[in-house]
Amino acid sequence: MNLHVDTKTVLVLIGLGHLFTSILIGAYWYGQPKNKLLHLFLLGKCAESVAWLGSALRPEHPSMLYLLIINAMLYIAAACEIMALLSLREELRPRTRRIYYALTALSIVGFALLELFYNKESVRVAYSSMVSTVILFPVYRMLIRRSATALMRVTGFLYVLVFALGCLKGAGALLSGSRIQTFTPSIFETLMVLSLFLLMIVENSGFVLLLKEKSDQELIRLASFDDLTNTLNRRTFALEANRCLAEHAKRRMPISFLLFDIDNFKVINDTYGHMAGDEVLQDMTSQIRSQLDREALFVRYGGDEFGIMLLGMDETASNRLAERMKESLGGAASRGLPAAYTISIGVITIVPDRQTELSTLYSSCDKALYMAKNKGRNHVQRAHLDGYLDERNESTTAS
Repeated sequence: MNLHVDTKTVLVLIGLGHLFTSILIGAYWYGQPKNKLLHLFLLGKCAESVAWLGSALRPEHPSMLYLLIINAMLYIAAACEIMALLSLREELRPRTRRIYYALTALSIVGFALLELFYNKESVRVAYSSMVSTVILFPVYRMLIRRSATALMRVTGFLYVLVFALGCLKGAGALLSGSRIQTFTPSIFETLMVLSLFLLMIVENSGFVLLLKEKSDQELIRLASFDDLTNTLNRRTFALEANRCLAEHAKRRMPISFLLFDIDNFKVINDTYGHMAGDEVLQDMTSQIRSQLDREALFVRYGGDEFGIMLLGMDETASNRLAERMKESLGGAASRGLPAAYTISIGVITIVPDRQTELSTLYSSCDKALYMAKNKGRNHVQRAHLDGYLDERNESTTAS
């Protein structure tokens, strides 16, 4: 079976593919807020388009400058692409950006020196293959990152496959006994074209899908979390809490629910302003979140009222946690806050059944919270489902 292909035609198609991809993405994003990530990606696509179109249309005996420009475009394109992917995963730091600027410049200088002192086509092909592979190598982290999605892993796997083909191409160029002739039908040329075509698909489709996935995740986050405190909003919390109640009812495991707010929060707002009040809310949620495990559900009901559902936590453990929560809020001045503050907490622990409703837990904790306020604030007050307040389990720490 003849696997040889018309390399020039394929390179033209690859160059046009990158060009039209950049045009379509640019048109889609036209008029929207500036996005550095997209600018990097589009710059890479334009550079890659110039490189492959230039490769396909190059003269039979190209000058050294012509070859240098084409390969420089490829190195720039690879660097822009990896920086765009790192930015997409929020891993592009200023230091990393500087490293890639330097790596790209060194790659171009290295190719120029190779042309001047060891101008063999097989060596140039091997050098370019290896440089592109090294520049794009960090994409392997898509495979090993614990939080990686299925799309990230599949894209990472395809990149690794392309890396393998690139390494084979470079090794084949070095080990070839005869001088490689570009655009001469051969297994080597077929391997090169297939790797380039696969890379184009992975680059363009993979990046667009990853960008869409990130946008979808951001929309889900905006729909599920409170902007100021990054806690769950009421709707999302209710869905998750009811699911957890049903699961723990089947397993006959305890659940504790805490309802709390900031003591005299209105005074803080009136005295120091609402900006200061927002700082207090953010500080409180940050300090309390550090006391919680990953399974805890943390919700902002509104204003300064918050709730926490603790899964599998009994009365003793929930009492200890409530006390740690209060203690963690001390030292507000050392954290740059304008005023010290405390919280009052209502807490209930139950082993839910199929009839247990979140609204019932909220109502019982609300009564306990009201009593904690009446006892001087900065208290933890325990409640039962029937509304009876268990005086034996209350904390009497005064504010």
